Amino acid sequence: MENENITLSDMDIQWHPAFCAAAELEFKENKTELDFQREYNLSKKPLQIDLLIVEKLDDVNVENEIGWIFRKYNVIEYKSPKDGLTIDDFFKTFAYAELYKSQGKTVDQIPINQLTVSVVREGKPEELFRSLEKYGFTVDKKFEGIYYVYGLHLPAQIVVTKELDRKKHRNLRVLSVDALEEDARAFIEDACKLTDQGDLINVDAILQVSVSANYDLYNELKRRYPEMCEAMKTLMKDEMMEAQKKGEKKGEKKGVLETLFGLVKDGILSVSDAAKRANMNVAEFEKAYKMFLL
Repeated sequence: MENENITLSDMDIQWHPAFCAAAELEFKENKTELDFQREYNLSKKPLQIDLLIVEKLDDVNVENEIGWIFRKYNVIEYKSPKDGLTIDDFFKTFAYAELYKSQGKTVDQIPINQLTVSVVREGKPEELFRSLEKYGFTVDKKFEGIYYVYGLHLPAQIVVTKELDRKKHRNLRVLSVDALEEDARAFIEDACKLTDQGDLINVDAILQVSVSANYDLYNELKRRYPEMCEAMKTLMKDEMMEAQKKGEKKGEKKGVLETLFGLVKDGILSVSDAAKRANMNVAEFEKAYKMFLL
């Protein structure tokens, strides 16, 4: 039974799909040479790699510095802001990489010397770094926010998105519960210059999460910069249309939905109550409500 008093702040934000979208934008200069496989299944049971990036050709020159460590097969684990990152979590990613290596169709089809491991997290995992150094491994800052770990049997890096170069990696920096105004504005401005449909779909996925996690920030941007509000509506057009269609399919007219939105905004109804009255599930109603507020 759903919680009757659920609020917007209680919603479970889907960080991982947004991270995969951000990763594809990060490597868009090489997207024809890389194969992005999201939630790659390692077995028939739910055991998945968050993101597997496979270089389609030999000796691909990846332009993005996050990909300078890459080889043919690159296993990436993403930790959302609410997730921890212990030494056990770190080595679990290695286990994923090794299990992936064992699944070639022929013996040694996936050579061990063609694998890399990356773990991505918003905050710097100080405790993990201390644990690695305790066991004799070396952690070295290669670039801003990018730390290589030496002494392991596979090339490995830990990417701290909060520390990444602001001008180069806004796709990842806005995936935060405490995004900076400068990053949000620049991300939207850069996104408005994109024309490729796949890139725009990724922008939409990132914005859904970033707006959900930083509603006050984006609402303030909307108030201070009306042109930014229009840009966001354009970038999230597909999401807005989808939300409206779902509402209409549930038999609700636009006027009824707007009335319910107003009651939620005024604190008279909770999100779960309003969703029930609209014959929508909470996630659908929340998406439509956020589009209404922009």
